[in-house]
Amino acid sequence: MCGIVGYIGDEQAAPILIKGLEKLKYRGYDSAGVCTNDGEKFIVEKEKGKIEVLQKYTDDGKNIAGNAGIGHTRWATHGEPSKINAHPHLSQSESFAVVHNGIIENYMELKQELSEKGIVFCSSTDTEVIAQLLEYYDNGDLLDTVTKIMPLMKGSYALGIMYKEKPDEIIAVRKGSPLIIGIGENENYLASDVPAILDKTRKIYRLDNEEIAVIKRDSITVYDAEKNVVEKPVETIEWSMDAAEKDGYEHFMLKEIMEQPKAVHNTIAERIRDGRIVLDEIKLTPEQIRNFDKINIVACGSAYHVGVVAKYIFEKLLRKPVEVDVASEFKYRDPIINEKTLTIVISQSGETADTKEAMQEAQKKGSYAVAIVNVVGSAIAVGADDVIYTLAGPEIAVATTKAYSAQLAVIYMMAIYFGDILGKISEQDYKNYVSELLALPEKIQLILDKTEDIKNTASKLFARKDVFFIGRNIDYALSLEGSLKLKEISYIHSEAYAAGELKHGTISLIEDGTLVIALSTYDDLGEKLQSNIKEVQSRGAYVLGIGCEGRESLKKCTKSVIFIPKTCDIMLPSLAVVPMQILAYYMARFKGCEIDTPRNLAKSVTVE
Repeated sequence: MCGIVGYIGDEQAAPILIKGLEKLKYRGYDSAGVCTNDGEKFIVEKEKGKIEVLQKYTDDGKNIAGNAGIGHTRWATHGEPSKINAHPHLSQSESFAVVHNGIIENYMELKQELSEKGIVFCSSTDTEVIAQLLEYYDNGDLLDTVTKIMPLMKGSYALGIMYKEKPDEIIAVRKGSPLIIGIGENENYLASDVPAILDKTRKIYRLDNEEIAVIKRDSITVYDAEKNVVEKPVETIEWSMDAAEKDGYEHFMLKEIMEQPKAVHNTIAERIRDGRIVLDEIKLTPEQIRNFDKINIVACGSAYHVGVVAKYIFEKLLRKPVEVDVASEFKYRDPIINEKTLTIVISQSGETADTKEAMQEAQKKGSYAVAIVNVVGSAIAVGADDVIYTLAGPEIAVATTKAYSAQLAVIYMMAIYFGDILGKISEQDYKNYVSELLALPEKIQLILDKTEDIKNTASKLFARKDVFFIGRNIDYALSLEGSLKLKEISYIHSEAYAAGELKHGTISLIEDGTLVIALSTYDDLGEKLQSNIKEVQSRGAYVLGIGCEGRESLKKCTKSVIFIPKTCDIMLPSLAVVPMQILAYYMARFKGCEIDTPRNLAKSVTVE
């Protein structure tokens, strides 16, 4: 969600802060601001709207003095987007400055207590409470003050804190929300994500829960909540800055769509050796796999849609029951889980708050948790019993594409690997599955080669106001993701339905010109899907079909068809999702939408 960046060193801080905030725009935001300490006082500049407004007002930060500072991009949760609610926030006497990612759940209670003690608040945010708490409990020892207020705050937070009396240091605090410390030469950094500081340093510390870093220009000391020094391993970021740049593409989303063959290849290549799937990064034993009597999959958004696809695949190959939950609802339904339940949690960032809490709930009940994440050292990766990393590289666009495809690739490998251990897959089927898995990158590329044709289709459809995605079996699971992709970046109202469910009410919404995108890749149910197509056509729908090459019958019952290469049933989603991504991208582009940072959305949702 919100983006944080901090700098302390010999250079002017504000230009570095603003440049860092630019790199975090993908996280979603509605205002931006910076605060520096010029050695005598805080200088705060913040503006509602795009970072460009702040850049223009401050001449890219050049007119803000000071060699230490913190910056922030805000995604509104408490209080409307406005200049006064933008971060950084100052305490009443302006002795403390704070930037914050997360939510203080008991902020109203704390605000009431502080107000009764005479403290006057300026904003509607929960973050201002933190600044006022720091001032109220200030005893001259900043580290002691920080550790004193931490137990008072319920919720999640990543904090950057400056104290006017100590212009030579910045404090970073993490509880729940991600925060990294960048290690430089006579200068150091903090940030909520790597791209903000990657052009300055590749060496970082990742703060763990309830850790505090005291950052000076020539030193970094990390403490736990009891003020004990913590020795942290230095992590070196291997991927290049080019990976976080557009590389000539108009949008990150299009670049990341085009990177899917590489993302899938990188995810599977080192895990297939001599024709066998090798998951030697997990500790899960064959005996444990045989002992599980149920699988729970928990995730949010597109990762949840991967889970729905996985349900069809696991139940088909493993013959074990699978439940898929939206993470935000999981723990509140008191799920029936025990030590014989395997829980799989899926998250691109590895920091999704609802998913992390759902995983912890499952573990409390005795379940073994395997995480599928893209970010090494993220909270979910660290907290899981096992982790399988997708090797998609940095994903910047809010709407996920290559991470979704990499997650699917991991699901295929897990299903084949588990199925072999359980004796549910014949040797011939095993070989066929591995062969098709290895062929996926090339087949995805064949679809990407048709981008101009799909763009042309989008040019004829982008003005539609309502779209329905329909499919059966695994095609229905995939239609959920196609619908989400379209609505989140084009703002076109879109819904996904199991094709046979339309006639139970929703078909009343079909009228002349309604766009229906019919997924018909699953051959076993092709004829039934065609009957559903005729149902909507008879009510005036314009039907675009997506099917496997050779399905000529699909042409006869649709206005237009996008064909994909053939593959085995379980891997069809990896191919069929690609034209839907491209279609969504170009429909949004023809509408003139903000594709990489759609309104009201954030890349990493680190609050409940």
